[in-house]
Amino acid sequence: MSKSPVRRTRVSGRSVLYAVTGLVTVALLAASVVAGNAVWNGAPYPTADPDVVAQRLKARSDEVYGGFALPEKYAADSGRFDTGACDYRGLRGIAHIDRGRRDVRSFGLDWSVPGVPEAAARDAQRRVRRQLARKGWTLTLEGDRAGASFHELGFRFEDPEGGDQIDVRWNDLTTTLFISVYAPCGKVPDGFVGYDWGEADWHPKKQPTGT
Repeated sequence: MSKSPVRRTRVSGRSVLYAVTGLVTVALLAASVVAGNAVWNGAPYPTADPDVVAQRLKARSDEVYGGFALPEKYAADSGRFDTGACDYRGLRGIAHIDRGRRDVRSFGLDWSVPGVPEAAARDAQRRVRRQLARKGWTLTLEGDRAGASFHELGFRFEDPEGGDQIDVRWNDLTTTLFISVYAPCGKVPDGFVGYDWGEADWHPKKQPTGT
């Protein structure tokens, strides 16, 4: 009779051990599933509201156009947004190497200022470069090039906080300033359709008179 309490204590100890072991196993399995999903899917894309992105990139375009400070005779043409495909991340990207995600898009706004001679283009680019540098943007590309039959000027800056990019180019064959403003990939809402998008068009504001 005196052994019964001891036996009950041992049984109770085993039960606790089994319970702890079970909890640890479940936790490890859950962690393995989470880690497996992270490796398979890769880092998640941030969410993106297309209208908010469009408003931001339009404002950046207004700033660049104003920063050029070109004479009124050099007027910018209107531009329109394009959305680009974004890759699957993680190991899932290997299984979808030739196909982009439908729910993740990048954004780009292209516009131009035609008929700008080289001297005016150089001055305009210099002013915008200073403007972006003062804002803390990072120069990521020097685009000046020259060949036997062409001459190009250009640069690219990136916002270190959000990843937006501004690309400015000019060449002596077209005498046109080409401007591209980009936003990185983001997860868009269900049902978003780029070609039927009310915020897709950009129209330049009246340009301040340059000196």
